[in-house]
Amino acid sequence: MPDSDEPNYPIDREARPEEWRAAVDSNTAIITQLDDGAEGGVGLFTSSCSAPATVRDFLSALDLRDRDRVLEIGTGTGWTAALLSHRVGPENVTSVEIDSEVLAQAEKNLTRAGYSPRLVQGDGTVGQPDGAPYDRVHAACGVSEVPYAWVEQTRPGGVIVLPWNPLYGNGHLARLTVAGNGTALGRFPEFANYMMARGQRIAGRSISSYTADAEPTRSLTRLDPRTVAWDSYGADITVGALVPGVEKRMCAADDGSGEWTLWLLEPEDGAWASVDYEPGRAEFTVEQWGDRRLWDEAAAAYLRWVGRGSPSQHRFGMTVAPEGQTIWLDSPANPITP
Repeated sequence: MPDSDEPNYPIDREARPEEWRAAVDSNTAIITQLDDGAEGGVGLFTSSCSAPATVRDFLSALDLRDRDRVLEIGTGTGWTAALLSHRVGPENVTSVEIDSEVLAQAEKNLTRAGYSPRLVQGDGTVGQPDGAPYDRVHAACGVSEVPYAWVEQTRPGGVIVLPWNPLYGNGHLARLTVAGNGTALGRFPEFANYMMARGQRIAGRSISSYTADAEPTRSLTRLDPRTVAWDSYGADITVGALVPGVEKRMCAADDGSGEWTLWLLEPEDGAWASVDYEPGRAEFTVEQWGDRRLWDEAAAAYLRWVGRGSPSQHRFGMTVAPEGQTIWLDSPANPITP
């Protein structure tokens, strides 16, 4: 219910129409699918109707013009496809959805609303080349690696707006402009967390699966792990760029002691590190295991960010090229590299 203490609660249009209407009219995301539609799953959010303010931010960044040709990645409920169709005409909108059942419902929704954009069932990370070139690409699913197909299918000067969800830290709205040399580059004007594209999901392993039978090395640090974990989106971008392939988790003790543990986890090779925050301690215990010293890497990256004046997320940007993506500070000529 809208006044519930629970962060997530079910709504049912038939059983409680007033509650349903209040939720739909609110500025919040509504989950429309769990576990890719499978029965008996773990409750993973896999499709939604995004919060109106988030949709506004993305469409504002897209900066649509009359009759722009638009490729949308992730049709979902069809709401954004309807907004795009209203703005540029349904004949100029191609929307790709990987889930056939989600797409079928979106088509019904769009038909009822009086719009008929081109709907395609398929993997949106490969785009839709037979409709290219596009003036705008609007992605409604998170990616940690921006598919180069989106750059290839956008005309020079065209704009790609997407949720960039790196493994380390929170997600960002990325606005990229396609250059004439086969690259796209831009900055991160807003915070944005989206459900990941299916092909880029990383299964959330339990911490115990990393630590079982491990004999970690132990040391002490004066650097507060809460500072590294929570300082700034700019710090997250820097650490994520300099410590690639690593996930961050913060776990609080449930006994009210105020103790926290920062976990750094590398899904690829199973390396991990933990740093225990205990109130009042001058130094904190570090444990590390695997081929990488993940805390050492993260601490060095964080302090490198501090040494550059603690730049905010808005000073960072990204370039996407055929060989991959690069994060930079202030200018593409100043890449953030390990």
